[in-house]
Amino acid sequence: MTTSPWQDTGTGVLRLPSGRLVRGRGLRHPMPQGPAPDFAVYLLGKEPPEVPWEARWLRWPDFRLPADHARARDVLGEAWERAAAERVEVACGGGRGRTGTALACLAVLDGVPAAGAVDFVRRGYDRRAVETPWQRRYVRRFGR
Repeated sequence: MTTSPWQDTGTGVLRLPSGRLVRGRGLRHPMPQGPAPDFAVYLLGKEPPEVPWEARWLRWPDFRLPADHARARDVLGEAWERAAAERVEVACGGGRGRTGTALACLAVLDGVPAAGAVDFVRRGYDRRAVETPWQRRYVRRFGR
């Protein structure tokens, strides 16, 4: 599927070095204006409600890490691949900790050194993204 990309000035949209655009958001907040995602990754402790677009759920409790690291790598890899031609959204409850961690992992997949991926996301998405020391460690190790 090829669709028009996110607007890089849109709410929560992060431009990766390759030019891919990924939108991060908090599910507790209203849906941003504009088009719906084509594909989404939801990072929640319990299964999310149905949505009218294709989505993957990663069991990822608040302030924690993904329950299945191999599945997280697979799903985030799929999100990164699809972001080349589709509108991809990554979301958790508040849109900072888990979402920021996942966006930092996507940045690593896009070529950002793992040691700098959290700072990259904080500059381009949310200055308080990636909330815990273990989330920061997860991003550093994601590059291995």
